[in-house]
Amino acid sequence: MTGREWIVDAYGCSAESLRDPGRLQGLFAQLIETLELNPVEQQQWHQFPEPGGFTGFVILAESHLACHTFPEHGSLCLSLFCCKPRPEFNWVYYLGAEFGAVSVRVRRMDRQYGGE
Repeated sequence: MTGREWIVDAYGCSAESLRDPGRLQGLFAQLIETLELNPVEQQQWHQFPEPGGFTGFVILAESHLACHTFPEHGSLCLSLFCCKPRPEFNWVYYLGAEFGAVSVRVRRMDRQYGGE
């Protein structure tokens, strides 16, 4: 059995969008719905003083979803780990449309359990 982890970095994002808690919570909600994830706790968010952004985290039955925004650099960093494979998510389209990202780097890693 394998799990899947996505590490996503979005660049050129709108600073305002990276400081918008509703938009960030919406990102989590969209991922949870689209990928049929199961939160076991409420989303947790911490806002940093200006010019900083947010750190967000939610524990999933499948593992975790975490996000860090850096408005001063126009970047959003996201990590999603699921204990079993999930369908692909259109990161480039969504982060471009919702956050104005001009460049999105997606790294996907399949992680095996119990040996090589």
